[in-house]
Amino acid sequence: MAWSAGVFPPTELPAADSAEPVPGKAVYRYYCYQCHGYSGDANTLASSYLNPRPRDFTAHTDESLAIERMVDAVKNGRAGTAMVSFASVLDDAEITDVVEYVRTSFMSGTPLHEDYHSIENGWIDHERYASAFPFIQGTLAIDTPGEQLDANQRAGKQLYLSACISCHDRANTGGEQAIWELRAVSYPREHYSHRTEPLDLVSGASPYAVHDVPAEPANMTERELRGMQLYQDNCAFCHAADGTGQNWIGSFLQPRPRNFTAETFVLWQNPDGLRNIVRDGIENSSMPAWRDVLTHGQIDEIIAYMHAAFAAGETLQPGRH
Repeated sequence: MAWSAGVFPPTELPAADSAEPVPGKAVYRYYCYQCHGYSGDANTLASSYLNPRPRDFTAHTDESLAIERMVDAVKNGRAGTAMVSFASVLDDAEITDVVEYVRTSFMSGTPLHEDYHSIENGWIDHERYASAFPFIQGTLAIDTPGEQLDANQRAGKQLYLSACISCHDRANTGGEQAIWELRAVSYPREHYSHRTEPLDLVSGASPYAVHDVPAEPANMTERELRGMQLYQDNCAFCHAADGTGQNWIGSFLQPRPRNFTAETFVLWQNPDGLRNIVRDGIENSSMPAWRDVLTHGQIDEIIAYMHAAFAAGETLQPGRH
């Protein structure tokens, strides 16, 4: 099986404990948990958007859901649902192992409580964020007027909007639209990090941490420095701080965000094309149009920084840098 540089295969993902590895568990935690949850109950952010919802394995037993049906679902997907075929990335043995892990762990009738926000996953003392939990869980509407919130709830709302919303963006609202802050929310750079230094960059719990280190070429101009700040505030969320697109958020997107450091990134020779993409976005992708967010000058500053940081010796057309 081939893996992109910087993306760890399931067998190399950090172990949650020192016990004997469970066949299929690493595969499940790499491909399946986003929809079905660490505990197999599908109580996930993704399930709140999907119709039909991902399967809650804890609601089934060996008798109610045949192993052959599960193997077929993993291998071939399910039409009309978000369940896609994994035959192109998992071999028959891995499919069998992950199905067996699901059946043993979630369908045995014994509740299994495994959390994403654990020490093993890099979250130290997650309870310190408790003031934000009501907004994440939907027990408090995010658009509740400030005068109706006490001091702790107001602090929790601010924490949610400045940090948690990066992943938990399905807040309950009293109105028709969620309330977002009018500024970039980058995960987990600048204003927020759920880890403490130096753990943030060396923790084996996150194979993506290396890609959250901003590229800072030497001798940048003032224009490139401004572009660097704009890139980290607006672009790094999907394309990674190092321009590879191999950060945690980028790993979820299809098509994958562009890797600006790749030798095959031909747009260094076409700055007008790159500028148009940033301005107008790309249809049928996660790349939005930035023309109403960034000025023409800011877009040019971002491109100047990107070229300095990621172009690896390529040169823009004369007069366009």
